[in-house]
Amino acid sequence: MLKEDVSVLVKKGEMLPLMEEFYTIQGEGYYKGTAAYFIRVGGCDVGCHWCDVKESWNAGLHPPTHVNNIVENAAKYSDTIVVTGGEPLSWNMQPLTSGLKAKGLKTHIETSGAYKLTGEWDWICLSPKKLKKPTPEIYKKAHELKIIIYNRSDFDFAEEQATKVNKDCILYLQPEWSKREKMIPEIVEYVMKNPKWKVSLQTHKYLNIP
Repeated sequence: MLKEDVSVLVKKGEMLPLMEEFYTIQGEGYYKGTAAYFIRVGGCDVGCHWCDVKESWNAGLHPPTHVNNIVENAAKYSDTIVVTGGEPLSWNMQPLTSGLKAKGLKTHIETSGAYKLTGEWDWICLSPKKLKKPTPEIYKKAHELKIIIYNRSDFDFAEEQATKVNKDCILYLQPEWSKREKMIPEIVEYVMKNPKWKVSLQTHKYLNIP
């Protein structure tokens, strides 16, 4: 296929820069402990300094892959599909989710919300970042709000973000992995004083799985 043709298909969302795909256990948030197939899409300009998948940022490092192939692979493993990144909403997610839905699969996304919401989603995990705030639309549709706690100022950011989501959105505070020993006691204390929040941990890291 010509490079120009690939570029057009990527722009349409019919091909995506696929970094990796794998079957594992969801480690975070409401669906933790659930078997799920993860699709990690390359490309992100939000630029969190503590990001644990910085190799996903440069979309050019990851091969454009047709969504039909991604869907076929996903359908072999699980009925719950988690699309993550990078920042998946950098791309048009409609072709991918249409294909997954046609197979009867449940579609979940993990996103900063910094770009227009595209695709059909059964579950939206919104994890806002200070450097590039979410769009107004996604606040209304998020099923869970996950704030990463790196230092104490992030509690203020969490509260500010919580005022913007819908009333049914589940609120999570999650320690940034490298700061977990310092921040977990503070998160526990905060949640006990502010029980609208729940604690989320990266349990897959404790289990030593992807």
